[in-house]
Amino acid sequence: MSQESSIALANQFLIAMPGMADEAFVGSVVYLCEHNEKGALGLVINKPISLTLGHLFEKVELSPPQDDLADTPVFYGGPVQTERGFVLHEPLDAKGGHYNATLSVPGGLEMTTSRDVLEALSNGAGPKRILVTLGYSGWAAGQLEEEIGRNGWLTVAASPEIIFDTPVELRYERALGLLGVDPRMLSLEAGHA
Repeated sequence: MSQESSIALANQFLIAMPGMADEAFVGSVVYLCEHNEKGALGLVINKPISLTLGHLFEKVELSPPQDDLADTPVFYGGPVQTERGFVLHEPLDAKGGHYNATLSVPGGLEMTTSRDVLEALSNGAGPKRILVTLGYSGWAAGQLEEEIGRNGWLTVAASPEIIFDTPVELRYERALGLLGVDPRMLSLEAGHA
């Protein structure tokens, strides 16, 4: 097994570098849910769309969630399957039950794609801290490693506080801060000694 294929980036943030060529990812912070020899899957956590959870619940014929959840924005998770919902949430304990289609990120959060998590939220149950996206970000085998090698992305261990507690407009800067990087210090040019 080569060194490169043993890099596991699940539960990491991918932070788009300035000059990101792909328009879909300019200024993005992506939470990586899965990364293995087959490829990678993640959700953009800092690009809200004009849809709120209340409207999303109406579209799928569920009662809107209680309290202020209804006003929470839905996010653009990435360019793949943009009509499909993904719910990123804190891990549920054994008593909290589970959902039909949940991916547990090793050492990190959980991502659920089945309707039952929305039904639970609609009834005032379900995970307390969530981020809902339409679509996801996907990379084929070796593609993400190649993009990182070309300095398209920085990687850092993810912080749930940035996903759930940080205002959207500060998430990119705070994610860079986990690396001790000031966004103003990033350059499009490679350094030469």
